[in-house]
Parts: sequence; structure tokens; C-alpha cells
Amino acid sequence: MREAGRVVARALRAVREAAEPGIPLAELDAVAARCIKEAGARPSFLHYHPSWSPTPYPATICVSVNEGVVHGIPDGRVLQEGDVVSVDCGAEVGGYHGDAAITFAVGTADERAQQLMDVTHTALERAIEQARPGARMGDVSYAIMRTAREAGYGVLRGCGGHGIGTRMHEDPDVPNVGRPGRGLRLREGLTIAIEPMFHEGGGDAAEVLPDGWSVVTADGSRAAHFEHTVAITADGPVVLTLP
Repeated sequence: MREAGRVVARALRAVREAAEPGIPLAELDAVAARCIKEAGARPSFLHYHPSWSPTPYPATICVSVNEGVVHGIPDGRVLQEGDVVSVDCGAEVGGYHGDAAITFAVGTADERAQQLMDVTHTALERAIEQARPGARMGDVSYAIMRTAREAGYGVLRGCGGHGIGTRMHEDPDVPNVGRPGRGLRLREGLTIAIEPMFHEGGGDAAEVLPDGWSVVTADGSRAAHFEHTVAITADGPVVLTLP
């Protein structure tokens, strides 16, 4: 899983470096596909077909722009200066998966966008710190929820992380809202994907576009999404999706 996570990290870095005004989202997908192929890995997302979707996912990465939260399909849309872009990527090596996401601005971010991204990333860091043997899943979830509430951001209903290993999505769910001291007791050896998703509006409602995949904020406000795959060990949380 560490090797799969490194492939994901390299692909995300390549996508971010390629993102600039005028580039189509589909070209970012091609950049990630090449990076994963050159590493001898397999994209986890391509042709993934969960029970809740009418069609398999058609791309290597998810690219969600501005009001897009997650699962955005990279198409012919062209990036513009100041766009807030969330990229989610998964890769498989030797039957094991890694999954991570980043959010960045194209060109120069305005102050509000930068704050949204900074706070969402802080929530990820705080949640990872809670991922220790003996803690509860609610401790991880509460760290995310508390960070959003402190900043006045919305947390969308039904969006959150998941277990990961020989399948990209496994039990347990890793919600972005929760109560400390409640839920599954975390144990050594568990691997989870923690992924806070915040948006500038204060509500919790999301909409799915007609493509059956793309999740957007119901109020049209901008969103940010960060994610790491994390192993729970006796020495504390270990992030597996770092370069």
C-alpha cells in the first residue's frame, strides 16, 4: 500500500504541475494516466462501478472545479485563472490500493479560496492525528467537523472517507461528522482513507449531476477536498500517500 500511495502522490504532483489556464480537464487525466502506467501500476478509478452509480467511472482521476466537490469527470472543460480545483486519484500495486486528493488554485487564489483550502487541509491533519489504536472513529470524524464549524464552513451530507486495502472502498465508513468517543474502536493494522470536504456555504446539501457521478454543492459555493490513505500503527498514524 505504501508503494501504491507513492504512485498516487507522484500522479497528483504531476497533475498539479500541469494545471494552468487554458488546459482541458481531459489533459490532466491523461497526465495522471501516463504517470500511473509508467510506474507499472493500475488506476483504481477507471471502470470502477459501485452499486449506487448507473455507469462505470470513465476516467483515471476525478477533477472537481469550484462548486464541484468530488467525483467530477474530467472532460473538455478548460481551466480558468483562479479556478479552485480538487483532484482525487487512486492506484493499485500488487493488489493493494492507495487513494489521495488535493485541492489547489489555478494561477493565483483569492483570499477566500486560500482560506478554504488551508482550513480543509488543517482538518485532514487534525483527523490523522486522531487515527491511533484505541481511539474511536468518532474522534477522527469530530476533528473534521469541529474544524469546519470553527471556520463556518459546510460539510456535505453523505460525503466522507472509507476503509481501503485490497479493494479501493472497504469497511469501515469514515464520516466527516461525528461525536468523540463514539463509533468503531480503531485497531493496529487498519488502513483508512480520511477525506474532509468543506464548502464556503454553511449547509449540508449536495446535488449529483446528470452524469451520475459529479457531486456539486447545492448552493453553488466553492468546495475543497483533501485526502490521505493512513495506516493505524502502534507508533501512531502513518500516511501512506506521501511522495
